[in-house]
Amino acid sequence: MRSSSAFLSLFAALPLASAAPLFGFNLGDGQTTNGAPTAFSQSDIDTDLLRPAQFSRVAYCSSASVTSLSCGAPCDVVNTMKVLQTGGDNEDIPRFFIAQDPDSQSIIVAHQGTDPEEILSVANDVEFKQVAMNSTLFPSAAKGALVHDGFQDTQGRTADIVLSTVQSALASTGFKRVLTTGHSLGAAVATLDATMLRMALPSDVDVNSVVFGLPRVGNQQFADMIDSMISDFTHVTNQDDPVPTVPPRFLSFQHPQGEIHITKVDSSGAATLEACPGQENSNCSEGNSLLDASVDNHLGPYFENISFGGSACPA
Repeated sequence: MRSSSAFLSLFAALPLASAAPLFGFNLGDGQTTNGAPTAFSQSDIDTDLLRPAQFSRVAYCSSASVTSLSCGAPCDVVNTMKVLQTGGDNEDIPRFFIAQDPDSQSIIVAHQGTDPEEILSVANDVEFKQVAMNSTLFPSAAKGALVHDGFQDTQGRTADIVLSTVQSALASTGFKRVLTTGHSLGAAVATLDATMLRMALPSDVDVNSVVFGLPRVGNQQFADMIDSMISDFTHVTNQDDPVPTVPPRFLSFQHPQGEIHITKVDSSGAATLEACPGQENSNCSEGNSLLDASVDNHLGPYFENISFGGSACPA
């Protein structure tokens, strides 16, 4: 846990000292909103967030244990899924799995977050310059859309197998829904996967994405494209987690809409959540101060005592 905390503290502080307001000021140049958040109920958590979080937690487990659904408690709660593909080397290719979930009639694509003890995994995060979107993977990208170089490179290493496996699974099952999910770096990759899949799949297939602890992935044009292209995009932020505030807005990074912000988790694991309207809502994670940043909030628990990272996966 200490190595994870040390890495995440470093990641959150990368040329990023102004990633969030220190004293009520923000140097970002993109859209900011201040609409009042609305309560997000326990039934909404159970319906919309719980299963994606369970899949994201499993993505940290070894490929062998995921394939055999023998990764302990994380696998036990999703043991009705049929695993179609696993991969990744826990280095420059984060672990991932693709599965069919009969409970939700969906094809699931889940990605692991950064392993702070693997330098190649860390390198995926720190290549933060903005670059044009890959025209092969994202042929209908919005004009001017730019994304984080390291995140796009990471997503590109598994893009072909993700696309081909999802297409094959949709054809064989008749399902009409795809869910991409992940935590931290895995959330960024899942966001790009959802973008790629939405461009590649027929319009009668719903492509949804529910991610956790998402860093900013691209610029204003990218955020607007996500808003217009993926109608069911949700990114969950946990209290004073610093990772959703990086890379900073003064480098022209911008979150899409769809934030669900956890304001409190009590000792029993019960969480209070709010739905935040618009992009970069100052009443939610955008309004956090670096003086209050908590790396522990990035790892969890989020809700229902779900935490992320290698320590959350026994195998």
